[in-house]
Order: sequence, then C-alpha cells, then structure tokens
Amino acid sequence: MTAFDKDQVSRFRFVRCDFAADTGVARLVYAFDDGPEMTETVTVPGAPFRLDGERAAAVQRALRLLHLIAGVSYYKAAVPAQVSIDSYAIDADTAALVETVYLNGLGEFAYRNGLNLRGRFRLPVEAQAEPAQSLGLRAHALVAIGGGKDSLVSIEALRRADVAATVTWIGGSQLIRACAERTGLPLLNIGRALAPELFELNRQGAWNGHIPVTAVNSAIMVLAALVQGVDQVVFSNERSASYGSQIAGTGEVNHQWSKGWAFEKAFGEHVQRHVAADLHYYSLLRPLSELAVARQFAKTDYYDAHFSSCNRNFHILGERPVNRWCGVCPKCHFVFLALAPFMPKTRLVRIFGRNLLDDGEQAGGFDALLEFQDHKPFECVGEGKESRAAMAALAARPEWKEDALVKRFASLIQPTLAADELKIEPLLVIDGEHRIPAALWERLRADFAA
Repeated sequence: MTAFDKDQVSRFRFVRCDFAADTGVARLVYAFDDGPEMTETVTVPGAPFRLDGERAAAVQRALRLLHLIAGVSYYKAAVPAQVSIDSYAIDADTAALVETVYLNGLGEFAYRNGLNLRGRFRLPVEAQAEPAQSLGLRAHALVAIGGGKDSLVSIEALRRADVAATVTWIGGSQLIRACAERTGLPLLNIGRALAPELFELNRQGAWNGHIPVTAVNSAIMVLAALVQGVDQVVFSNERSASYGSQIAGTGEVNHQWSKGWAFEKAFGEHVQRHVAADLHYYSLLRPLSELAVARQFAKTDYYDAHFSSCNRNFHILGERPVNRWCGVCPKCHFVFLALAPFMPKTRLVRIFGRNLLDDGEQAGGFDALLEFQDHKPFECVGEGKESRAAMAALAARPEWKEDALVKRFASLIQPTLAADELKIEPLLVIDGEHRIPAALWERLRADFAA
C-alpha cells in the first residue's frame, strides 16, 4: 500500500454493498480515489435466512442505508470535497438524512481537528423516493445493550410491559455479553469487523476522531431486524443526550449527537417512510433525564456486579481498566454522582470499589460535569444542571456532606447558583417528545412514575 496523504485525496467512493442470506454477512466496500478497496463486514447470526418479495427489497434498502452511514468511519480519514456512489442511486430524502448524520455526527471530530465540514459532504441525488410498504413483521423487539445502566433499565421495563425482546449487541465485548446473559433473555450478538486498511491509514496520518457510533449501530440493527423479520429496534437514549457541550467561541458541540432526539426523529421517520413502514425505531428512555434513569436503575441491585458505563472498557484499541470502573474518567464520575442521590452510600461504594466524591484530586473532573469554569466533557454524560442538582442533594445529606468534593461544592460553587438550580425534583419529571408506540408508552409512563 502506497503512503497515504490525506491532503492529496480528492474523492471518497461508496463502491458497493451486498448481503448474503445464506451466511448472514453484509459487505460494505469503500475507497479513496482509485486506491485499494476497504471492506467492512457485518454478520447477523442465524443464517441461512429466507428473504423474498418485499422483505428482500426492504433488506436491500436497509443495507444501502447502512453502507452510507457506516462510511463515516472511512470518509473522516481524509474528508475530501467530492463523494460518489458507484453502484446504486439514492433519492433526495436519503441524501439529506445521511448528510445530516455526517455534519452533526462529526461535529466533535471537526472541532478537535480544526476542520469546517459545513457543506462539504454532499451525496449525488439520482433517484426518486419510493414509499415503504408494510411487511407484516412480527411483534418483537431487538433491544440494544451497551453494558451500562440505561439499557438495563429499558430491558427490565420491557419485561414488565410483556414486550417480547431479544437483547442485542454489536462486537465482541465480554463485559456486554456477561451483562446480556444476566438478563436471561434471548441474545443476538452481531459481528462487525472494520476494514483493516483503516487502522493502517490512521498510522499514516489520516484524520481521526469521534464518529456517531449510535447512528452506525442503529443502521446495523435495522438491517438485523428486517433479516430476522421483527418490528422494533429499541435504544436507551435519554433526553439529556440531546444537549451538547457549550464551547466558548464555537457554540454547541454534541459528543453524543446520534443519541439525541434530532437523530432519533429523523432516522426513525426515514426508516418508516423509505425502508419498512411497520418497523419502529425508538428510544425507550427519551422522556427521561439521566437522573430519572439513575433513579430507575437504583430500584434493583440485580445488575450491580455486572454493569459498567466506563468507556475505557469499550475502546477498540488501548488499555482497559482491571476492574469494571476506572474511577477517573467522565463516565465514572457522572454515573457515580447520578446514582448517589438514589441508593445507599455503602452500595454505591461497593459498586465502584471506592468513594469518588472523597478524592480531592478529582475536583477538575467533577467541575467539568458541573460546568464550573469548564465545559461539559465530550462524553455521554448528563447536563450540567443535573450534576449541580445531584451535588446539592448530597450536600444536604449527613452521610455525604463531609466528603471532600461535596464540601468543596457546598463552600465554593453552591453559593454562586440560583436556588432553582439546586432542586432535583423538576429534573425527574417524565416528559418530552419520543417515538415510543402509544400503547406501550401508557404502560411505561405508569411504571416509571411508580
């Protein structure tokens, strides 16, 4: 392979994609200019699959949508100004959705690399949109699990609502597998192998950084749902995910944009209009804040020894913590703080192995969560107002008020805040826009309010 010079690349190509029903393997092929092809594979277990008629056509539409969205991992290596699709044509609606995913999903990547991607990624429109048909999909949910508290809250809520579900994850994480097995529900582990050439490009100086992983995983699970013939793809993204980091001089940059409401709404509506009319994509926790999710999780200790939200466990490359929680990253900080108002201190310290709020050296990390002299971290964490309200609640409790960072908050930060910023109850209200099917939402609303 000749040396890669990102500045000399002029075009990114979506070369072709195919799905083999006899093996369950999807192949997604990309290239820069006339360079070597890069092939990603996605494997849906359970082959061979019988796909015919309208469902086979829907699988093809879902495959192309996945091809376009998953290409973000490769496009970002050079971000060329020209883009082409070699083997099929797309309509204006599809182009608009995918362009939105690239612009907003690469927002943090662009900010960190000093790039302006506005108007840069444009897809050719050469086809007319066709409305999707209902396929007669069976009532069953593929529920994404990531190993953290949120998906476990969703899984247990669906169980109580008598929704048949398969716990689904992508990739080879043993921590996620152990968590999934703990649910006792049917499991679906989808394989995903990035093109090895991408790692070589990174070594040669390609642009690199954060991509909208949830958008890619959503497209993978839509394909899997149609292959399996089921009618729901369920994620566990709460309303707090819609709010990004406020960067001075730049504005809002949302690390978790594809976990937010704007992506869920656009993607879910597109799937129903253009892929399969009876396939429902939604987040079960969208009407809840991060604190409301934490309150739900704290109601049972069944997963205490199995879950982890520490992202260091899930890096493709690099060091992983010996235990399930590193204790020093923004996710560890936030989950500890969010759970603290809702569970006994002894239980929380047992989960993490130590009391993160009694470590003065971690003040900077918690300040970022509080948006005190810093912006919200580029991580999947709650809003600053949630962290401030949680810390204020702890400052009023005898068992927490003497801990180093709680005392620091009470003396240094709390006096600068308005009284309404210290109340946790308004943040626990279950409300807001969502795509949850109406009959299910009525059952869930009562369940979450209990």
